[in-house]
Amino acid sequence: MFIGHFAPAFIARGFTEEAPKLGTLFVAAQLVDWAFFTFAIFGMEHLRIVPGITAMNPMDLYHMPYTHSLVGSAAWAVGFAVLIALLTKNMVAATWAAIVVMSHWLLDLLVHRPDLTISGGEEKLGFGLWNYPAIAMPLEIGLVLLAFWFYVSRTKGPVAPPLVLIGVMLLFQAIDWFGPPPEEAGLGMYLLALFAYAVMTGLAFWVGSTRWHRNEVGLGVASKPI
Repeated sequence: MFIGHFAPAFIARGFTEEAPKLGTLFVAAQLVDWAFFTFAIFGMEHLRIVPGITAMNPMDLYHMPYTHSLVGSAAWAVGFAVLIALLTKNMVAATWAAIVVMSHWLLDLLVHRPDLTISGGEEKLGFGLWNYPAIAMPLEIGLVLLAFWFYVSRTKGPVAPPLVLIGVMLLFQAIDWFGPPPEEAGLGMYLLALFAYAVMTGLAFWVGSTRWHRNEVGLGVASKPI
């Protein structure tokens, strides 16, 4: 799962004005991957390239207890929720932030081979849809497009910025699927992944600054989300 992780961000922001801004939710959606690739740079978590390990993805994610265990993901969700609560004084915004962070593990559970854990132990989980491209690919694109449509239909503003965002997201997904696979894991690969997340998140902040929720006018909210 790549751009599919951003679907909960679109849904949360479309659902209520009290959810954090779209850019903040994009951070939440990929927070554990931001952490994972950063930890990989410093040797705290590990992956290797094993061609054919799944039909769609050659990454053997063999050691990621701090980010992609259920307990680890929950800790990141709670930590991010606390940060949002401190910044906004709004528990609704904090709750949505936590939900979007936790959605990452659940979506990964669908597509990963058994490499996810509950708390970093030996038991590995994953339904393995990466071995079934005919299911995984339309599922990811359909999820993102439906969530994007929901967000656009629930907000008002110029059409061009969200179209640029979704266009870039689809382009990055196409490169991920159909571009040359990585030959080895290393700094260049980790930085490239972080760069892709940064570009999409930056665009999401831009889109969020151009749109407002249809229910915003006349609605009293606890605080202005970030």
